[in-house]
Amino acid sequence: MCSRRTWLILGGVGVLLLSVIIPVAVKMTLPLKRTFITRCEDYQGYDCQKLWSAFQQAYVGKDPCKVPMEAYDAVIAAAPFKPECSNMMFWSKTKDLVQDFIKKRECILTLEKTVLGFVLDGLIWCGKEGSSETSTSGCPSWRVCENNPVGSFWRRASTAFADFACGDVTAVLSGDIKKPFDPDSVFGSIELKRFKSPRVRSLKIVLVSRKNAESNCMNPSFQDLQKELDAGIAYSCTEMTESKFNECSSDPKKPCGPCW
Repeated sequence: MCSRRTWLILGGVGVLLLSVIIPVAVKMTLPLKRTFITRCEDYQGYDCQKLWSAFQQAYVGKDPCKVPMEAYDAVIAAAPFKPECSNMMFWSKTKDLVQDFIKKRECILTLEKTVLGFVLDGLIWCGKEGSSETSTSGCPSWRVCENNPVGSFWRRASTAFADFACGDVTAVLSGDIKKPFDPDSVFGSIELKRFKSPRVRSLKIVLVSRKNAESNCMNPSFQDLQKELDAGIAYSCTEMTESKFNECSSDPKKPCGPCW
C-alpha cells in the first residue's frame, strides 16, 4: 500500500514527465512553422497564419501514406496562382540550373517562385494518425508510398501552376540523360497534360547539357512528348550547353525575354 509521501513523489514524477513530453511535441512542429511563416512574410498580400492553418489541415492527424493530392485544395485556394503569360518556365531534372537562371531573370516565373512553392521548397513534413504533431524527419518518400504528404503537395501545386500556363511556355530538360522527356516525371505526367490551346500558344523545349551531350532534340522521347501535347500548341526544341545557358541568364540585352 502506497503512503501519502509515495503518491506525492509519483505525482511529481508524472508532472515532470508531462513537462518533458509536451514541449517535445510542440518543438517538432515549431521549426517547420517558423520556416513557413518567415518565408511567407517575404511575400506581400498573404495572411501567413491562415496559409499555415490551411496547409496543416492537409496532413496533420493522418496516416502519412494516405494524404492524396486533393488534401491540399484548401491551401492552394488560399494562395491562388497568377498567370504570367509567356514568362512561365517548367523544368525536369534541371532544378539547380533553373534556380540559378531565375535568380538573374526575376521576371521568369517558376513554381518555386510562387508563395507556396517558395515557402515549401526543400522541406519535409508529415503527420501521424491520431496525433496533432508535425514531423520533419522519418517521413515516407514516394518510394515507400505515392500519397505521402510532400509528394502529394508538389503534384497538386504543379497541377494548379500548369493550369495557369499561357502564351509561350518554356520547359528546360536535361540533355545529359538518354531519355530527356520522361512521361512519368511531374512534367510529363502532370504539367504537360495541363497545357491547353489556345491559352498556351507554344511550347519551347530548351535541352541543356554539358560538353558531351547524351541526347539532342532528335531524341525519340520527344516524339512521345509531341503526342501528348495538346493539338494547336506549336512545338520547338533548341539545344544549349550549360555555359551558354548560364550566359543567357545574364544577358543584359534581354532582361526578361528568352535568349534562345
